Amino acid sequence: MRRALIVLTLGLAAMGLVYLLARPEPPLDPRASLSIAETLRGANDEGYARAIMPREFQFPADHGPHPEFRTEWWYYTGNLESAVGRRFGFQLTFFRSALAPTMPARESAWATRQAWLAHFAVSDLGGGRFHSFERWSRGAVGLAGAQAEPFRVWVKDWTAEGFSGHAPPIRLTASEADLRIDLVLQPGKPPVLQGDRGLSQKGPEIGNASYYYSLTRMPVAGTVRLGGERFAVNGLAWMDREWSTSSLGRDQVGWDWFALQLSDGSDLMLYQLRRKDGSADPASSGTVVSPGGEVRHLALPDFQIAGSGVWRSPRSDARYPARWHIRIPSEKLDLEIRPVLADQELDVSFRYWEGAVDIEGSRQGRPIRGRGYVELTGYKATEHR
Repeated sequence: MRRALIVLTLGLAAMGLVYLLARPEPPLDPRASLSIAETLRGANDEGYARAIMPREFQFPADHGPHPEFRTEWWYYTGNLESAVGRRFGFQLTFFRSALAPTMPARESAWATRQAWLAHFAVSDLGGGRFHSFERWSRGAVGLAGAQAEPFRVWVKDWTAEGFSGHAPPIRLTASEADLRIDLVLQPGKPPVLQGDRGLSQKGPEIGNASYYYSLTRMPVAGTVRLGGERFAVNGLAWMDREWSTSSLGRDQVGWDWFALQLSDGSDLMLYQLRRKDGSADPASSGTVVSPGGEVRHLALPDFQIAGSGVWRSPRSDARYPARWHIRIPSEKLDLEIRPVLADQELDVSFRYWEGAVDIEGSRQGRPIRGRGYVELTGYKATEHR
């Protein structure tokens, strides 16, 4: 459920009726007090397509939009390093949320049934600072949208765009204030279909699922501009694509999601859905991708994730785990995960923690290292893990 950040796009529906108005785009003032879980549970699925059974994935078409579903996202994260050793993490994500199953009858060019949200974040790991930004837009008059051929996804001037119309490779560009990224992501390994042939089940109800695939190890080259400095960087990125009309179950409050790239060339995706009582939901899942691209799926009994310590947000007072211990006995894999920066909480409409991490551990008794990204949602000031 990479990231079942389905909730972020559903948040658009909570405030997005303004996008249906036939007048120029008004300023928006979303508040970070919105509840992810409550927004999801309050959504109406009637009239939308649902993810019920496995399907045949078609590329490049599936890189593009799926407007018959209520929500979808394009999610890019990665770890970068300059020639002089300055490290960065980055996130550029695009979320589409349908406000109605069909287009309303409006004569104005501003009328639309699609609302868009984008998040842009850079972890300046060498400088010890985290920067995050958000943009909202309606899917009208070219302000935001997505297309498969030529591939392009955009919210205003933040873009993911295929070279020569194809994707990947993909060029990511985004800038805000004195911060800018301009990165080219190569395909790396073949697409990984998450869950059951790309059907990622989120709960016991029929249709409470998404279609989900990933590119788990994308070589990156480009530039990061920060203030008056320009850094030529290289590294690895991770891309998740998901579309859905599902919502969280009534007992689910959030998730911990891990995208880990290990030094032996293997990759690991895990997500652990959390219930109200703090236990892991049975729908939690994962995938191990070998150096050669072979895929093995994991169910909840196949792995253990234990968070420890506490980092307390100075903005939201939420208490997040400070580190994690992951074990996958069948892989003889034992990992310690630590954030490179403690404070990588996005202070946007939905506050959540997403940031670069370092990995140390062992596989079959031999040392292993790595880097990755972790996402944490649903943590509140009253939680202490």
